[in-house]
Amino acid sequence: MDWLEKSLREDFDLPPKNPSEEAQRRWRSAVGALVKNRRRRFRMVADLDSRSQNEARRRSIQQKIWLALYVQKAAITFIDGAKHKEYHLTDDIIKAGFSINPEELASITSKHDHKALGMHGGIDGISKKIRSTFDRGVSASDLDTRQSIYGVNRYAEKPSRSFWMFVWDALQDMTLIILMVCALISAVVGLASEGFPKGMYDGLGIILSILLVVMVTAISDYRQSLQFKELDNEKKKIFIHVTRDGSRQKISIYDLVVGDIVHLSIGDQVPADGLYIHGYSLLIDESSLSGESDPVYISQDKPFILAGTKVQDGSAKMMVTAVGMRTEWGRLMSTLSEGGEDETPLQVKLNGVATIIGKIGLVFATLTFVVLMVRFLIEKGLTVGLSKWYSTDALTIVNYFATAVTIIVVAVPEGLPLAVTMSLAFAMKKLMNDKALVRHLSACETMGSAGTICTDKTGTLTTNHMVVDKIWIAEVSKSVTGNNTLEDLNSVISPTTLGLLLQGIFENTSAEVVKEKDGTQNVLGTPTERAIFEFGLKLEGGHNAEDRACTKVKVEPFNSVKKKMAVLVSLPNGTYRWFSKGASEIIVQMCNMMVDADGNSVPLSEDQRKNILDTINSFASDALRTLCLAYKEVDDFEDDSDSPTSGLTLISIFGIKDPVRPGVKDAVKACMSAGIIVRMVTGDNINTAKAIAKECGILTDDGIAIEGPDFRSKSPEEMRDLIPKIRVMARSLPLDKHTLVTNLRGMFHEVVAVTGDGTNDAPALHEADIGLAMGIAGTEVAKESADVIVLDDNFTTIINVARWGRAVYINIQKFVQFQLTVNIVALVINFVSACITGSAPLTAVQLLWVNMIMDTLGALALATEPPNDDMMKRPPVRRGESFITKVMWRNIIGQSLYQLVVLGALMFGGERLLNIKGSDSKSVINTLIFNSFVFCQVFNEINSREMQKINVFRGMISNWIFIGIIAVTVIFQVVIIEFLGTFASTVPLSWQLWLVSVGLGSISLIVGAILKCIPVKSDENPSGPNGYVPLPSGPDNI
Repeated sequence: MDWLEKSLREDFDLPPKNPSEEAQRRWRSAVGALVKNRRRRFRMVADLDSRSQNEARRRSIQQKIWLALYVQKAAITFIDGAKHKEYHLTDDIIKAGFSINPEELASITSKHDHKALGMHGGIDGISKKIRSTFDRGVSASDLDTRQSIYGVNRYAEKPSRSFWMFVWDALQDMTLIILMVCALISAVVGLASEGFPKGMYDGLGIILSILLVVMVTAISDYRQSLQFKELDNEKKKIFIHVTRDGSRQKISIYDLVVGDIVHLSIGDQVPADGLYIHGYSLLIDESSLSGESDPVYISQDKPFILAGTKVQDGSAKMMVTAVGMRTEWGRLMSTLSEGGEDETPLQVKLNGVATIIGKIGLVFATLTFVVLMVRFLIEKGLTVGLSKWYSTDALTIVNYFATAVTIIVVAVPEGLPLAVTMSLAFAMKKLMNDKALVRHLSACETMGSAGTICTDKTGTLTTNHMVVDKIWIAEVSKSVTGNNTLEDLNSVISPTTLGLLLQGIFENTSAEVVKEKDGTQNVLGTPTERAIFEFGLKLEGGHNAEDRACTKVKVEPFNSVKKKMAVLVSLPNGTYRWFSKGASEIIVQMCNMMVDADGNSVPLSEDQRKNILDTINSFASDALRTLCLAYKEVDDFEDDSDSPTSGLTLISIFGIKDPVRPGVKDAVKACMSAGIIVRMVTGDNINTAKAIAKECGILTDDGIAIEGPDFRSKSPEEMRDLIPKIRVMARSLPLDKHTLVTNLRGMFHEVVAVTGDGTNDAPALHEADIGLAMGIAGTEVAKESADVIVLDDNFTTIINVARWGRAVYINIQKFVQFQLTVNIVALVINFVSACITGSAPLTAVQLLWVNMIMDTLGALALATEPPNDDMMKRPPVRRGESFITKVMWRNIIGQSLYQLVVLGALMFGGERLLNIKGSDSKSVINTLIFNSFVFCQVFNEINSREMQKINVFRGMISNWIFIGIIAVTVIFQVVIIEFLGTFASTVPLSWQLWLVSVGLGSISLIVGAILKCIPVKSDENPSGPNGYVPLPSGPDNI
C-alpha cells in the first residue's frame, strides 16, 4: 500500500497552517474531473478565485481610504469634489432631540474634517448635539431612538443558505443525475412493455432511493451549516467597556450606539468611528483599514479614531460618532464576500483517498458494464440473434448501465472529506460548551498531534485571583493578609512613608474604581493592578487623601519588553515626580536610594541591596509574584522624554499571591502520559516560576529552568542541546517565546501549541501550529492571531482541545477503515458476479441504500465518537506519519476477505447449502446476499469503533448517536426486505434466513477479534522526537 501513501504525499500534502496557494491549487488539480458533486465536495474548502478577487478589491478600497485620509487634496477631489456638501436636519432628527445629521456626523470622522469639527464647536459641541456627556455617556432609555436615527453597529452580511439550497447541492451529483435519467428510461420502457403499475417499479424504486439519499444528505449538511453559523457568531462576539448612565458597563459591540463613551486599551479593536476625549500615549494601527503601516498618534489635535483599527499602545476614552454601515470599516467589510476557510490537512488527504479509490472504482464500473454487455450480446446472439430487439432488451441494458453507475456511486467515497468536516463541526460544538472557541477548523485537527504546549503562567496555570500577601517597606517585611497585620504595618512606618506608598499605588496604576448599575463600586483592571489597588484602598483607611494630591502629566503604560510602567505627576509645590513600577530585579537595578521608616530618602548600600534581592527571592520561593515601586523627583521634563532608568528611590516590594488552578496538576500529568511536553514561558521571576512549575508538575528532575536573557544569548548549536531540556523560561520577552516556538518547529519538527494574551504575543501565536489566546485576559489582537480562544483561560481546557483533536483524527481513521471495507467488497462482488453469472447481485436501489449506510450514516456514527481517556495514553501523531496505518490495512483486508468469502459462498452455493428451492429461489438468495451484506456492514461498523482493542463495546451504550444510527439502519433494512420488495427487488425472508443473515454479519465481530491478535509492524518509531517511548501495553489494551 506504499503507492497510495506515496501518491498522497506527492499531491495531497498540505501544511496545517498558512498553506501556500500553490499547494492548495496542486491538490485541486490532482482531484481532476473525477468528482461526483463539485458543489458539495468543495463547499468546505477555500474558494481561491473568490479570495484573490477579494484581496484585489480590499487593496483597491484601502488605497482609496488612504488617499482620503492622508492626501487631503486628493480626498476632496475623490469624495466631495470641490464643493462642501450641504446637510439638513430632518423632522425625525429634531423630534428625537438631536442637532446634527447622521451623514454629516459620520463624515467628520471618516474624512478627518477639522474644519467641520470646529464649525460644530469641537468635540464638546458635538457631544451636546448628540445628547451625550463625557462623564455619564448616553442614557439607556434612548438606545432605540439612537439606533433608528444613527444606525446599528452591524454591517450588511450575506444571508444564510436555506435548507432547499442544500437539497439543490445534493442533487448536483452527476451519478445521481445519470441514475435519474436511467430510472425515467426504465419507467418509460417498463410501462410500454409491462404496463402500469408493474412497469414503473424499477424506475420508481431508483427515484425514491435517490430522493431519500438527497434528503438525508441535505439534512446532514444543513445541520452542519447551522453549527458552523453558530460558531461563526461566537467568533464575532466582542465586548467593550462603555460609560452609560454614569456607570461603567461591558457590552457587545453590536449594542454600541452613537454618543457612547468607549474605553480603549492596548490590543483593543476600535468598534466604531469616534472622537478622542482624553487618554495617555494612544497609538493606533490603521493598517487593516488603510494599509498604512506606520501607527498614528492620537491626541486632542488629531482626535479622529476609525472603526476596524487597533490600539497598539496607550489608553483613551472615545465618543462614538458613527456605527455600522456609516463607517469606512463597515462599508469595506460589506463589499468583501467570504472566500471560505482554508481546508484542513485531513480534508485534503481524504480528498486524495477518494480520488484514488474513485479512479479504481471507475475502472471496475466500466469493466462491469462491458462484461455484462458482452455476456448479454453473446447470449442474445446465440438465442434469438442480434437482428431482433425488444423493449425488454432496452430495459436490461438500462439496468446494466444503472448498476455500473451505482458502482461508481459506491466506489467514489465522496463522504470521506465531508466526514472530516462533520467530525470537526461536532468537536467544535462540544468544545464550545467546554469553554474553547475554535476559530480555524484545522486547529482542532492539528491539536491532536501537538507534542509541545508552551503555556503562560498567570491566569492559565494559576487562578488569576490575586491578592497582596507580603510587602517589604523601609527594611521591614510583613505579611498583610489580615486587618491586624495592616495595623501592624501602619505602626512601623511613618505617615510620610505611608503617604508616598499610597501616592505611588494610586497614581501609577491602570486600575480604576467604577460605579456599577446598582450603585456599588468595583475595581477594574488587570488582576495584578487590582490586587495592588485594593491593597492600597485597605491601607488608606481613614488617612487623609490630601497627602497624595497631585495631577497626572504623562503616562507610560506597562510594556512587556521594558517590564515596567511609569507615570509623571505634578506636585502642589510645582515640582514633578516619576513613579515606576515593574519587575523587581529591573526596578531595583535602577535604584540608588531607598525610603526609610521616617519617609526620608537614604543611600542604598550594597548590603541593603543584597538584603533586598534576598527578600525578592524569598517572596518568589513562596510562589509569590514580586513587583517593586520606586520614584524620582525632577524639576522639569520634556514632552518626548521617557521615564528615568537610573537614580530612583525604592519605596516597596509587593509579594502577590496567585494560587494554582485546581486540576492543573492532573492535566499536566495527563499531558506527560500522552507524550506532550508542557513548557512554562512567563515574565515572572525565575524563583516564582520554578515554585509554580514544581507545584504543577511541569519542572521535573530532568528539566531545567532558564531566564530569557540567558536563552537569547545562546548560539543555534547550544539551543539544539538546550531546548529539549527546557521546562521553564522566566523573565522572558514575547520575542523569546517566538524564538522557542520557531526552533521547536524548525529544529525538532515538533507540532507546537502556544498560549498568549498580549498584543506582543501575536507573532508567536501566528508562528505556532496552534495559537491559543486567552478569552478573559487576552486582547482582541491576540485573539485575532489565534486559532483557538480559551474562554475560561484554564490550562485544563487546553488539554480538552488536545483530547478532541485526537478524537477527530482517530474517528476519521475508523470511518476510513469502515468505508474502504465496504468499497472493496461492493466492487469485487459486483464485478466477479458480472463476469461469472452475467448479473449483479446488488441492484441500483440496494447499492444506493448501502451507499447511505457507509456514507452519511456511517460518518455520523463513527466520526462523532467522543474522546476517551485511552486517547491520552499514547504518543501524538508526528508530522508525515501515514494516515492509513498498517493496523487499518490489516483490518480492512481481513474483513473484506471474510465478507467476500461469505457472499461468494451464498452467490455460488447458497441454494444448495441452505436447501432453498422453488421458482423464486434466485430472488430469495439475492435478497439473502443483500441482507447478509448489510448486516456485515452493521457489525463491521461496531468493529470499527476500536482499531486495535478487542472490546469494541466499551462506551457504546453512552453514545446515543451511534446506537441511534445502528437502530435506524436495522429497522429500515427490515422495512426494505419485508415491505418494499417491489421497489428494492427483494422478497420477504423466513425467520431462519434472517437468523442466517444476522449470524453471518455478527461473525465479523469474531473475525475482528482474531485479526487484532495478528501482530503488525507499527508505523510509529519506538522513540519520539522528545525522547519519550510509547507506554507499555496492559489489560487496558484488550
